[in-house]
Amino acid sequence: MSKQDQIKPIRRLPPQRVRSFRLNLFQKILLTIALLIAVMTTLPVMVVLLIGLLPTFTIMVTDRNNTNKLIVVGCFNLAGVFIYLFHVISNFTIRDAFFIFSDIFNLIIMLGSAGLGLIVYLEVPNLFIYLYKVMAQKRLKTIDSQLDKLAEDWGEGIKGTGSSQTA
Repeated sequence: MSKQDQIKPIRRLPPQRVRSFRLNLFQKILLTIALLIAVMTTLPVMVVLLIGLLPTFTIMVTDRNNTNKLIVVGCFNLAGVFIYLFHVISNFTIRDAFFIFSDIFNLIIMLGSAGLGLIVYLEVPNLFIYLYKVMAQKRLKTIDSQLDKLAEDWGEGIKGTGSSQTA
């Protein structure tokens, strides 16, 4: 029996179906009621969250499959909104919630933090690619210098460029 006959073929598992998460009618109604109660009891907070997290909601709706993008942009966006959320919680009136949006710089900070998150999401992979290229070039220079050192000791034939002397 040859070695070819002894090797068993790789057994592939059948592809598994991904279960989609669906809510039944009762769960949808319960979730809607809970959301309405949260909005009525914490309206100033909900107003700040709704307007401040618009970039995150936009990514959630338009790019459902890219969860990494949603996480990065959402975290940066939430960090920008978090500052003003504390102000609204300490002064719990709807007037103070809308007063935050009357200043354009507050909106720039909230929405600009989401933009900063998008820049981080798009540019950090390029930064790592650049760093790995630099490290590879440095490693290549080290290997070339070691090869030159060996060529001095053993002759130019070790590099594969010189003529090898056979006796």
